[in-house]
Amino acid sequence: MNYLGLNTDKTKSTVEQLNVLLADYHLYYQKLRNFHWNVIGKNFFDLHEKFEELYEDAKIKVDEIAERILTLRYQPTSNLSDYLKMSNLEESKSELSDYEMIEILLEDHGAILKQMRQVVKTADDAGDEGTIDLIGAYIRELEKTSWMLDAWKMKTKEVHTPATK
Repeated sequence: MNYLGLNTDKTKSTVEQLNVLLADYHLYYQKLRNFHWNVIGKNFFDLHEKFEELYEDAKIKVDEIAERILTLRYQPTSNLSDYLKMSNLEESKSELSDYEMIEILLEDHGAILKQMRQVVKTADDAGDEGTIDLIGAYIRELEKTSWMLDAWKMKTKEVHTPATK
């Protein structure tokens, strides 16, 4: 680990959290594929395309998380059976309405964001700015995606809370 100048013991904790995030992203990716293949109804065209956009993004993040683990000189977890045990997410059935799919994704986003924040906290304790920078950008992106999906499911009569009174 000398070439990064990080404490190996502290970095190990960061990698453990990154591997959980990697497992989360693998399940999230597969869930998005499931929804992409199985969405039906009046929102088919919009959601079919959106789910593809999201799974393509998730595929990139899977690779970047694994490469960050390798950069830290550890081996990423790479077995599906391990992902199923480690992940904060659960698999979803295929027979869901478009609205149910969005609800499930928003729940998953909450779990993924929680894990990302844990990675950032652990990386901060280790002085690992590279991991903090990577995951910080992911947090911002996933928060924006969550807002957009939440807006999709809102009824037009629902009102936003004003920032000031």
